[in-house]
Amino acid sequence: MGFPELTGLELTGLVVFLIGVGVYTVTAAISDIRIKKIPNKLTLPFFGAGIVYQLAFHGWAGLGEGFLGFAAGFGLLFLLWIIGSGGGGDVKLMGGLSMWLGWKLTIMVLIGSVAFAAIGTFFVIVSSMFSRGVYDTKDKFLATGKLKKGEKPKKETLEQRQHRRPMGYAVPVALATWVVVVWQLPQFPWIGGQVLAGLFQAGG
Repeated sequence: MGFPELTGLELTGLVVFLIGVGVYTVTAAISDIRIKKIPNKLTLPFFGAGIVYQLAFHGWAGLGEGFLGFAAGFGLLFLLWIIGSGGGGDVKLMGGLSMWLGWKLTIMVLIGSVAFAAIGTFFVIVSSMFSRGVYDTKDKFLATGKLKKGEKPKKETLEQRQHRRPMGYAVPVALATWVVVVWQLPQFPWIGGQVLAGLFQAGG
């Protein structure tokens, strides 16, 4: 499949997209690995930059596409956070990224990140079993702990649960994002709203 001919504005938009998303995903992944946190000073400005990007290069159709992506990425992870199955940093990570991706690529990245997270978790746990032993691995990742006789287990905090995870979510998101972007690159620009806008213009 060949690459489409791009206008000057579209080519500039693609370069800005690749640099912006590249820096964001790599920075988030490094932060998640080193301190197991994704700072607000990274996610919130990137969300705002996504709004500017969509308006500058794709117009109102792009902005609408970005908010649909935000609804998909932020909305789904926010629900998981509400029920205690995800971290707040993960929610903000996808919130910022999805504004740039639009709804189609966001859904692809969500699916891909789950696959990469499952594969990564499997290898981390298996590696830990060989290096630390089965019981130490169970204590570390399953939070069973060692309780004295008659002692009731303490309720696990969100921070403790985050540190217990075999791997952070930012790394699978980064991997999934770049696989999806490379795969979908021949279809750039990815703004489906432009097609709808063109139909309205043709009918007017």
